[in-house]
Amino acid sequence: MTVSPFDHPLLSGLLGDEEAARHFSVEADIAAMLAFERALAEAEAECGVISRDAEAAIVKALAAFRPDTAKLRAGVAKDGVVVPELVRQIRAAVGDTHGEFVHFGATSQDVIDTSLVLRLRRAVEHIGLLLSENIVRLASLEQEFGGTALTAMTRMQPAVPITVADRIVSWRAPLERHQQRLKEQSDRLLVVQFGGAAGTLEKLGDKASSVRAALAAKLDLGDAPQWHSQRDALAEFAGWLSLVTGSLGKFGQDVALMAQAGTDIELSGGGGSSAMPHKQNPVKAEALVALARFNASQLSGMHQALVHEQERSGAAWTLEWLLLPQMVVATAAALRLAAELAGQIESLGH
Repeated sequence: MTVSPFDHPLLSGLLGDEEAARHFSVEADIAAMLAFERALAEAEAECGVISRDAEAAIVKALAAFRPDTAKLRAGVAKDGVVVPELVRQIRAAVGDTHGEFVHFGATSQDVIDTSLVLRLRRAVEHIGLLLSENIVRLASLEQEFGGTALTAMTRMQPAVPITVADRIVSWRAPLERHQQRLKEQSDRLLVVQFGGAAGTLEKLGDKASSVRAALAAKLDLGDAPQWHSQRDALAEFAGWLSLVTGSLGKFGQDVALMAQAGTDIELSGGGGSSAMPHKQNPVKAEALVALARFNASQLSGMHQALVHEQERSGAAWTLEWLLLPQMVVATAAALRLAAELAGQIESLGH
């Protein structure tokens, strides 16, 4: 049973995206957190903060480590985050001699935020491919039908003659701009989080910057000063997600309206009705509108999550966990649906 339509056994067939969703699974999260702890031990040994023996013991233990997820769940209920219990289990696996060097100088937020960024990187790659596919499909429609006549509609009323290409440009051009926006954002979004207890890496002394740089390099992330309470890059990314689904929602709304008129578009594979066998409902177009409105609604919450008090907020941080994964999956689902919808267009114009 689930409360989210994005992983609902039935509704996810329309609104879900398995590839995007798997990056927010417990398995993906744990794997990314363990990757952080392994890379941290390697970076600290490389910089002389811990011994090579400690590094070897930690890496060996992590290679065979399988966490007790029941205890992790109980730990979250007690501590509000999974990391204290996860680190306790890793230290037990490493053993008394070197266990104290696990997670050395780090804090829970370093692990959780870096895990998020590692998983977002994969999700962004997936979304980027879907975005490119949509642009190609719309360009193909423009090539096939672009010269066909169409009547412009302004304020829901007939206006002047245009071509199909004029309308397709209004669908395609924003997506091309979103591609550029994503490239510009990536350097700000895909960076390591490493600040220690209060963002100062006080346990690492004058080796703090070199350890952070080595950690970032090992995780193939950008190096940046800690951003525990600076959430603008995540809010900016959420805004980008909403822009993408908003543009796709415009495409869906236009297609639904054209289908309603019945003369400007022909679609294959419309949705059926249990009461009216003649119906061919523009299901995918309607879903695009709904997903656009969903992300627009969630975006206000991500902007609320910018308000972190002092050096760390539990409340604002938790709000991100509730919102951002669903926005990512909604965006991937919208891109998938839009590409499928474009593929169902058999004719445009009159």
